[in-house]
Amino acid sequence: MRDFSQESGTHKSVSTKENILGVTRDDLSTFFTEHGGSSFHAKEVMEAIYRQNIRCFSQIDSITEKYRELLIEHFVIELPQIVKVQGSEDTTRKYLFQLHDGRYIESVLIPATPLEDGTRSERMTVCVSSQVGCAYGCKFCASGLDGLTRNLSTAEIISQLVAIQEHSRKTVTNVVFMGMGEPLANFKNLNKALDIIVGHWGLHLAPRSVTVSTSGLVPMIRKLAEREQQVSLAISLHGATNEVRDKIMPVNSKWDVDELFDALHYFASTNKQRITLEYILIQGINDALEQANILAQKAKKLGGFVNLIPYNTVEGLEWERPSDEHCKLFRDTVKATGVMTTMRLEKGHDIDAACGQLRLKEMKKTAES
Repeated sequence: MRDFSQESGTHKSVSTKENILGVTRDDLSTFFTEHGGSSFHAKEVMEAIYRQNIRCFSQIDSITEKYRELLIEHFVIELPQIVKVQGSEDTTRKYLFQLHDGRYIESVLIPATPLEDGTRSERMTVCVSSQVGCAYGCKFCASGLDGLTRNLSTAEIISQLVAIQEHSRKTVTNVVFMGMGEPLANFKNLNKALDIIVGHWGLHLAPRSVTVSTSGLVPMIRKLAEREQQVSLAISLHGATNEVRDKIMPVNSKWDVDELFDALHYFASTNKQRITLEYILIQGINDALEQANILAQKAKKLGGFVNLIPYNTVEGLEWERPSDEHCKLFRDTVKATGVMTTMRLEKGHDIDAACGQLRLKEMKKTAES
């Protein structure tokens, strides 16, 4: 881990101090108040970290030396080590990070698709991880092949965004929790990370530009709906009926399609953002046109948006993607009902961009060395 807290900014691999990237302004205000300061000091520190990109507490000249020393005594600013960056022809970049305990996680930087006139929007989306591995075992996903190791801390979630901004020299405008792990299974740390991401004192992204994707943890979907600062929601659906979804999503045995859509309707009743139904098209598994019709009916009733994704080949899994022609037919079947539908020809196919693939390769290489 990179440690920027000391006067010299020298590297430390492990620190017992708290990583300030996981601290909210309210947390920091409480800290300063308990040490004779005020919320003013918290405001200035957050301004220095997230607006001025200061990475050494000793360089924050808007607070006195007393409080700079206090920060150095109690906190660090740590970013994960970048082990590998894979760039692709479409400028998507995949980052493999190593955490302080030697574990690996992945994040992906996805620039906006060029517009029809050849220009490119300024949108920069980062797909972040929320756990090391995953316990939910979605059958198309490489993240769960090695099981769940642990949750990421709030700081480890935020540090992915900060590290990518610094490395790429691009300003992140959108965040999607679609990387490794099930975000809602790490709700406490996720919720705090969301506060930092959308806080005007933090990364200051518009709530509508932040999307949490879940495999379908019904109780936590309801809890997410009750956040004061609401964010967007995407559901890793991949089957419109229990019979089909059971083949792909083990979580469906705990909360079936009907229970899931009950929770989605509750979320929709509290949130102005349209829910996205993510549907990976897998040949011979869930790509029948009957599924397209049922999916369209459910999406229309929910007022949801359907995002179709041709299967991205994962080493170690035998499933295949349907032909482009069949994918388009499935899309057109859904779209014909009036449901807003897109088909994502995924970026980064040439850089192992499916969740967990780069991590698995690195783990295998490490084990063999």
